[in-house]
Amino acid sequence: MPSDPTEQTSQNFGNMFSMALVSLFLPFLPLLPTQILLINLLTDGPELTISTDSVDPELVDRPRRWDIGFIRRFMVTFGLVSSVFDFLTFDGLLLVLRAATGQSRTGWFVESVVSATLIVFVVRTRRPFFQSRPSRPLLAANVSIVALALAVPYTPLASVFGFVPMLPSVLLPLGAVVLAYVSGAELIKRHFYAREDAHRARST
Repeated sequence: MPSDPTEQTSQNFGNMFSMALVSLFLPFLPLLPTQILLINLLTDGPELTISTDSVDPELVDRPRRWDIGFIRRFMVTFGLVSSVFDFLTFDGLLLVLRAATGQSRTGWFVESVVSATLIVFVVRTRRPFFQSRPSRPLLAANVSIVALALAVPYTPLASVFGFVPMLPSVLLPLGAVVLAYVSGAELIKRHFYAREDAHRARST
């Protein structure tokens, strides 16, 4: 499935870019090392079900070759989109909601995992995501990870990883950010592929 390796690459690029830039302006680490490792573990888990996923017919109608230039452009485009919403999340937590350090880290953890999990449904297809049905294992794995990310701050594991219970005043804005991210990524995806198609047409 061509989109998933590029999705993972773009997500990693976006996370590293966000973390490095935000760290320059904060008196504390935006995420603890154990929290970063947990994000990687949770977001990588559903990737194990990629092999079960269905593929849109137009992606297998003819042989295709890997295009490193395409992967690079995809990585930068969607990585930067991810970073924009990371910045919105952290700025909102610190500047608007005046969240304490624990709330800020927990909020960014939840937003990072949920957004990275849901964005898979957008970038796995060139179609509008609601017109392309993922496999049941992939859907179940991603929904389970979203539920787990939301639940962890309320479990005994919270103290192990440095999380605190999320306040409703924090959860609702985070939900709005995730919704805006998924919607924005869908719109940018259409523009991105239209530009790629035009580029290929000029090259032939």
